Amino acid sequence: MLEKLNESSGSVVGYKVVGKVTVEDYQKLDPEVHALVDQYDGVCLLLDLQEFAGEEVKAWLPDFKFGHRFHDKIDKMAVVGDKRWMKWLTAIADPFYAKEAKFFHPEETGKAWTWLREHD
Repeated sequence: MLEKLNESSGSVVGYKVVGKVTVEDYQKLDPEVHALVDQYDGVCLLLDLQEFAGEEVKAWLPDFKFGHRFHDKIDKMAVVGDKRWMKWLTAIADPFYAKEAKFFHPEETGKAWTWLREHD
């Protein structure tokens, strides 16, 4: 499940990912990001993965399509997490999901928002 974060404003939007990511999550995320891209041309995205528990297999294709559709429109992506594999995930996401991606530990969440807003 995706929960939009209150700190979101303008072209900078953040989501807390809770549990497993589903097809329905992409059905929600896709039009929201599309609307921001239409309004601002590019967006900056924060994903808080502290409560992330994986992705349903049937969500893999929507995930791939999301990355393909928005890669050149997501200027920066901040990934907040507390596990080593999340840092690796960020490195993998960099060339496929955003022009630039950076990993932040939970205590650096404020720093992540600041980094994203440097674009705004």
